[in-house]
This record gives sequence, C-alpha cells and structure tokens, in this order.
Amino acid sequence: MKIKVAIAGCGGRMGKVLLDCVAQADDLKLHAALEHKGSAFIGNVVAEGVKITDDIETALQGADALIDFTRPEGTMQHLEICRKLGVGMVIGTTGLNAQQKAALGAAAQDIGIVFAPNMSVGVNLVFKLLETASRVLSEGYDIEIIEAHHRHKVDAPSGTALGMGEVVARTLGRDLEKCAVYGREGVTGERDPSTIGFATVRGGDIVGDHTVLYAGIGERIEITHKASSRATFAIGALRAARFLKANQAGMYDMQDVLGLK
Repeated sequence: MKIKVAIAGCGGRMGKVLLDCVAQADDLKLHAALEHKGSAFIGNVVAEGVKITDDIETALQGADALIDFTRPEGTMQHLEICRKLGVGMVIGTTGLNAQQKAALGAAAQDIGIVFAPNMSVGVNLVFKLLETASRVLSEGYDIEIIEAHHRHKVDAPSGTALGMGEVVARTLGRDLEKCAVYGREGVTGERDPSTIGFATVRGGDIVGDHTVLYAGIGERIEITHKASSRATFAIGALRAARFLKANQAGMYDMQDVLGLK
C-alpha cells in the first residue's frame, strides 16, 4: 500500500521539487496538491487525477501526510485542518514564532508532526556533529555561524542557522536568546567569549550554505554543509513522511527520523 502524500505550495520552487521526488518514489502516491487562493497555478494537472487546488479540507481527506514548506500563516491554516482530519504533517516552514510553535505542540497530541528547520539528511547529521564539537571546544573557542541563501529568501538568519545555534547553545548550557549576536557595526568593543555570532549572506541562486566556525588560538575548526539542489530537502521530507506512517501521534524532528537520538 503506497503512502498517500499531499504537498502544499506546489507552485513554488520547493513544491515543484517535491512533486518530482514523489513521482519518482515507488512507495509514495501524490494524493493532493495545494496552493493558496488566487494562485495562478490552481487547476494545473500535476499527476494523474491530481490538480492543484485551494480547497484544502476536501483535498486532504484520506491523505496520510501533508508536506508543508510554505509560510507560517499558511502552515497554521493547514495545521488546523490536518488536526481535524487526522492527517500527519511534515513541516519545513521557517520563521514560526513561539506561539505558532506552541500550536504545533498542541496539535501533536492528536497527529504525528515532523518539524525541523532543515529536512536535509546531511544537515541533521551536522547537528549531531555540532554537539560533539561544542562539548570538546567548550573553552577557548569563539563560535560564529555563517549562512548564505538565494536573493528570494525572506527570513534571516535562516531557520537552519538558528537551529545550529540552538544545538551549540544547548550543549554549552547557554540561552541562545541571550547570547546570540546578529550584527556588528561601528566600535563594538572586544568580543564577549560567551556570545554566538551570526552572519547572513543573500544573493543569486544560492540554495543554502551553512558553516559553524570555532575560532581558537592558533587554529580554526569549521563544520560546513553546502546544498547544491533543493532535492536534498525533498528527499529528507519524504523520509519523514515514511516515518510518520509508522509512528503514532507526537512531535518529532529529523533526529528522530534518522535515529540520531
């Protein structure tokens, strides 16, 4: 029995990649394709018997999982309907605030949710590597996180960069909200060794580059991930959809999906 997958934001860059990856997967079937009201893509045929629609509730009936890489407001709308219908969610949307994340946690009492700032298998392996590096390099090393994305990305720093910062801060026993530095200009004084710095680059068609730099005296250690195609995020998202099919309601991340916890 194939897993019935719905995809939100099918007219976008990520949505189109997800459609291609589902079409190539032997164990998945495209159940529904969604777009927001007024989208020029409404009515386009994307698979046999499947047209892009804005009738979310009707389209999601009978689906096993919805994959959502849209915007926070769209994700919250989808969340309400998925909870009502008992449809699991794979959420790669970034920029969610604390209240919206709390809503995910509440919905996870009834449905399975995989929520991660980055669905890439490689990035989530990096998260694990950062735990080890941060433990070993906990003293005498200044930590900076540098990320680069395409010119169309609307949030900064990226959700992945913030996720990396949270892993580092948690491992070091720090609160990222208190120790993060998101910009430097003018006479800033000497660097506070307890801070975690962020630098953001936006330009061209960069899919996503992330580096965590540990700068010590006489050496630098860099842990870097570079994505050359959005397919890496789609492949991870489909892996998460398979995970949800085999697991009960609850809040999960890609560390759960990959068995890294």
